[in-house]
Amino acid sequence: MNENVAARRLLVRATFVVSTILVASCGEPPKPPVAPAASSVAAAAPALSRVPAQWRFDLRAEPASGRDGMVTSDAADATRVGVEILRKGGGAVDAAIGVAFALAVVFPQAGNIGGGGFMVVRAEKGEVRALDFRETAPAKATREMFFGKNDASLVGHLAAGVPGAVAGLWEAHRVYGKLPWKELVAPAIRLAEEGFSVDEGLAEILRHRAADLARFPSSAAMFLPGGEPLAVGAVLKNPELARALERIAERGAPGFYEGETARLIASEMKAGGGIVTAEDLAAYRPVWRTPVEMKYRGHEVFAMPPPSSGGLVLAFMLGVLEGHDLGKMGFLSPEALHVTVETSRRAFALRNHYLGDPAFVPIPTNGFVSAEALREARASIDPARATPSSEVGPGRGGANEKKHTTHFSIVDREGAAVALTTTINTSLGSAVVVRGGGFLLNNEMDDFATEPGRPNVFGLVQGEANAVAPGKRMLSSMTPTIVVGPDGAVRIVTGAAGGPTIISATLAVITNVLDHGMDATAAVGAPRVHHQHLPDQIFHEEGGLPEDVKKALGALGHRFEAWDAIADAPSIVRGPGGVWMGAAEPRNKSGLALGL
Repeated sequence: MNENVAARRLLVRATFVVSTILVASCGEPPKPPVAPAASSVAAAAPALSRVPAQWRFDLRAEPASGRDGMVTSDAADATRVGVEILRKGGGAVDAAIGVAFALAVVFPQAGNIGGGGFMVVRAEKGEVRALDFRETAPAKATREMFFGKNDASLVGHLAAGVPGAVAGLWEAHRVYGKLPWKELVAPAIRLAEEGFSVDEGLAEILRHRAADLARFPSSAAMFLPGGEPLAVGAVLKNPELARALERIAERGAPGFYEGETARLIASEMKAGGGIVTAEDLAAYRPVWRTPVEMKYRGHEVFAMPPPSSGGLVLAFMLGVLEGHDLGKMGFLSPEALHVTVETSRRAFALRNHYLGDPAFVPIPTNGFVSAEALREARASIDPARATPSSEVGPGRGGANEKKHTTHFSIVDREGAAVALTTTINTSLGSAVVVRGGGFLLNNEMDDFATEPGRPNVFGLVQGEANAVAPGKRMLSSMTPTIVVGPDGAVRIVTGAAGGPTIISATLAVITNVLDHGMDATAAVGAPRVHHQHLPDQIFHEEGGLPEDVKKALGALGHRFEAWDAIADAPSIVRGPGGVWMGAAEPRNKSGLALGL
């Protein structure tokens, strides 16, 4: 492995350990007061008994609970902001806006105003909509702009796409907001002014990316004072970001895409050789889309459509697995893992070859969701043999989506919910802090097929459908998802951070609840696996697979690679008596779930 690839893998793996996605939840009409729900661990006891004794998370711990709402995110300060907004009478969208801006301050490795994301909203009366505020390629972008340029799509000004986060939050508020916009941004301004304490997750990322940050004076000044990365316990104050947030609070999206902040971004780009212009910023617009909708075990599942691949890939996987009794097979059994991995292999082969921005390439939706396609895929799985990925078509394409991302889930007392995932791609994005703005720019241009046919740092080979083009939105794996039960009430709100492993983690939470009877704590904390077509191997979490299970799967032809963690999926599950149960991601120690 050459030094560049090794360094990039180290960067992404370090990012992965602390990665996170924004998802928010969806709720049912208010209920009469009820006692806190008992945990459903007893129902899941047979499944949990298969988890190795050395597994590092307590799957029997009681989840956070609340009758009138729930917030779970990757940062305790951000969760508290969301809960306080709900207590003041704000709705789920209001809380999501507050949480997102708070994350832009206290979770700089992924929370952002210099990136973008996706949101799935379920309104009070049951309407479900999807909001796309993914970044776009600048007008000066070209298909060949990264050919032969090592790491130019990952580090530095050229790596940045046009940010969409602020425009997306502003548009969500226009349609669904209840409280004044200024009130929702104010907590983030206070956090930026007063500062927050650096935790181990951020400190570790700063250590791993110190060399990149040192290349840019504004980044070094913020994160490497005196030439050394901020240590655990250091207080990080960001007055420049506070001023940028004040401009957003006063003017909404125009306070970012026009005026002083836009001028600062354009000036930074010009100084560093980037290509995002003031005209690119002024032209950016979020897009409302129809969610991908699928059925599973009598439930309705709503997820994000392209340019996120998450919804269609999830629909394909759930559709194929619908024909297998995972509960009867048993959690972590060789049989259940085999059919899940084989399904994932086929799903990612389709994703990698066909998917991209629907404004630029046709999306073969039927190939992911039609009964015929699902039957054919199910029939192609040999229960006695792992199908080599070289035999799984079409093509060997792939799409690039890495970490760092953050996800949160929210439900309010009126039954509305939001699932929101946002990202700047790898941890700390491009490593460029906008001078005078105090925020990091994304490196989302690397989510395109920067060189079609060339493997990325995860071994994913990117397809032509996701090639760079001006104005195009890069393919994503973000999968904010809301699951509605047969009774019409929300059952699960989930999603994840972690590049392509986002989809696997989201699938795992859903099947852990619906097939294996787990509560929120167990569903989020249980061991995970991932397969993405290429490279042709099962990624699993260290200590999560029993040795006899690995031996049985190896006999079928599967190969393995152990990771310390797979994805980050803070989720909400409706428990007994209609009480919301929330779980922060235990793989990310900075998260918090709070109910009210």
